[in-house]
Amino acid sequence: MTAVDLLAAYKAKKLSPVEVTDAVIQRIEAWEPKLKALYAPDFEGARKAAKESERRWQADKPLPLDGVPITIKENIATKGVPVPLGTAATTMTPAAADAPAAARVREAGTIILAKTTMPDYGMLSSGRSSFHPLTRNPWNLAWNPGGSSAGAGAAAAAGYGPLHLGTDIGGSVRLPAGWNGIFTLKPSLGRVPVDPPFLGRVVGPMTRTVADSALLMAELSKPDPRDHMSLPPADIDWSAGPLEPKGLRIGLYLDAGSGLPVDGEIKAAIEAAAKLFADAGARVETLEGFLSPEMLHLQDLFWRVRSWVDFSALSHAKQASVLPFIADWCRGGADVSGAMVIKGVNNYMAIRAAATRATQPFDYVLSPTSPVPTYPAEWETPTNDVHRPLEHISFTMPFNMSEQPASSINCGYTKEGKPIGLQIAGRRFDDLGVMRVSRWYEQARGPQKKWPEPGA
Repeated sequence: MTAVDLLAAYKAKKLSPVEVTDAVIQRIEAWEPKLKALYAPDFEGARKAAKESERRWQADKPLPLDGVPITIKENIATKGVPVPLGTAATTMTPAAADAPAAARVREAGTIILAKTTMPDYGMLSSGRSSFHPLTRNPWNLAWNPGGSSAGAGAAAAAGYGPLHLGTDIGGSVRLPAGWNGIFTLKPSLGRVPVDPPFLGRVVGPMTRTVADSALLMAELSKPDPRDHMSLPPADIDWSAGPLEPKGLRIGLYLDAGSGLPVDGEIKAAIEAAAKLFADAGARVETLEGFLSPEMLHLQDLFWRVRSWVDFSALSHAKQASVLPFIADWCRGGADVSGAMVIKGVNNYMAIRAAATRATQPFDYVLSPTSPVPTYPAEWETPTNDVHRPLEHISFTMPFNMSEQPASSINCGYTKEGKPIGLQIAGRRFDDLGVMRVSRWYEQARGPQKKWPEPGA
């Protein structure tokens, strides 16, 4: 059941948060031995919170998301739970307080079931980690769930409750959303307060439906003074209905200008989605690629240097415990000159300028979320090559740099049954527009495959 359905059932006294929490835990227990999507599950605490929620519903004093189960990515701090950042090298110190997103959903009455897994430092689009067991894709256990919100994507597709929180700095909610067939929004930078904030980093909802993400955004976007990069509070009607495409100018973005070429089946699925918009009265035009191979290379180098600073501060023993792929990647940031670091910083601004300039003529832009379908679960990236680690993020990463909102929504399946993600990007601050266009497409796209079952 969706969060929208659960809240309606609670209000009508047809269901209790206690029943729902027990049912979701049962679902998790059937899936989790295979999926390994969770970290630090707290089912005892969840059942206690469900009883408190039940009492609020009985007293007709519910909170906005009262009794709805949720998971939270492990790098979003929750009080009392260590934050290993996906790596065995981290000291397991319990978090002193909830991070902003965790605080908002707790205040809204959600039932926090568990944290979800991520790869080392969140720097892989994969379920591979030196700390967590290998997370797999519920559509097929041989497939990768993507990352870095690996556990969140897998948990949403597997039905670990309706609501999940992820983070994204280059595609980390959108890639797993695409490869798990779910919906997500990467908000405009600062729309959802983050602690600690960083260039391009956002927290986003990961759900099976657009409406459930809208429910989450209404809570997540509330202000928090800890984010010194956050946007001013805004009165946004996240529940607003679909935005009809008639009269909209839509960019069709099928060649990023760098990275892996777009797979033929993915290209066909994105073109079919664009045709739905055109048939509904949108003006669809080609958007030329704007991210050059040099830009992609310099972004990789910038992140390597940033990670090398952290990695090099570790003891040799701790360095040895980091996932070898990530350790090798970090070492690529050693001995980089100050001039090259400044080139990397300037490149961040160049990507930002290129993305906003290229997309400015359009109301919204349609593209693949990923140029390739999901790949083997044991691989770190689609190329599985530490020298070419970012070749699959040329469609997603620019919108982190430009601070523009972008969603990923399922738009079909390959012949093998791998989900295909359609990315819908909007102008900076137009998070609601992206959500409303996504709602329209969700209705227009037609029936989806049934969600995977644990016994399949």
